[in-house]
Formats: sequence, C-alpha cells, structure tokens
Amino acid sequence: MTNHMRESLARDALTMALAAKFRAGEDVSRLVHHSDRGVQFRSIRYGETLAESEIVASVGSRGDSYDNAMAEALNSVYKAELIDRREWSGLIEVMAATSKWIGWYNRQRLHSAIGYRPPFEVQAEWTNQGATASVAA
Repeated sequence: MTNHMRESLARDALTMALAAKFRAGEDVSRLVHHSDRGVQFRSIRYGETLAESEIVASVGSRGDSYDNAMAEALNSVYKAELIDRREWSGLIEVMAATSKWIGWYNRQRLHSAIGYRPPFEVQAEWTNQGATASVAA
C-alpha cells in the first residue's frame, strides 16, 4: 500500500501473490487475471509477469461497471467496515489497520455467499480437492 498507483506497485502485489501460490505448490497457469483498464495493468512489464506464469489477462469492457463488480464490492466493504469509520492520522496507520483487516476478512469474517464460512477455509478446501483430483487421475 502506498500513495501512488504506479505499475511497479501492481506488479509487486502480483509477484507477492504468485510467490505465495508457488510456495503452496499451487498451479496458477489456468488463472484468468481480470482487471479494469488502469494503465498499471496494461503495461508491458505487468503483462510479461502474467505471461511468465501462463496467466491469461482479461480487461473489462469500457464503461461496463459490472465487469469488475466483485472487486468493486470488496472495495465498498473495506471502506464501509474500516476506512470510513474513523479519522486516520496518516498512511502508516491506515496500512497497519488494513493489514490487520485483510487477515480478519480472509480468515475469520463469515461470508454469506459461501455458506457463512471464511474465504481462507473455502480456498483451502478447494485447493485440497484439486490436489486429491490430481492424485486420483
């Protein structure tokens, strides 16, 4: 998190996410990376990072607010549950609170769309099913 939207920030976040998947032994080659038309996602270096991992880039339609609805919904929840509830003294305070909130959101917050379970639990179950299916094949 920072106070700019440079390509390097988006690429660093992508690299961190890919590293976590690789450490967990997960194959990312079937993933589709959907983003809006932000310049940071359309850069050559960002595209090369996706291509190196065999991830397909998908860019939303111009003017279609529903293309990125899931990401926008998450942004709304983040703002409503954390950011808009208080005054912040600076970026470092927001960064610390955001880090804590993301951990809570992924590991403890119950989500109605996935049977009132936390995303981490559902992701782990899905990953284990994929591993079991690969071994059985």
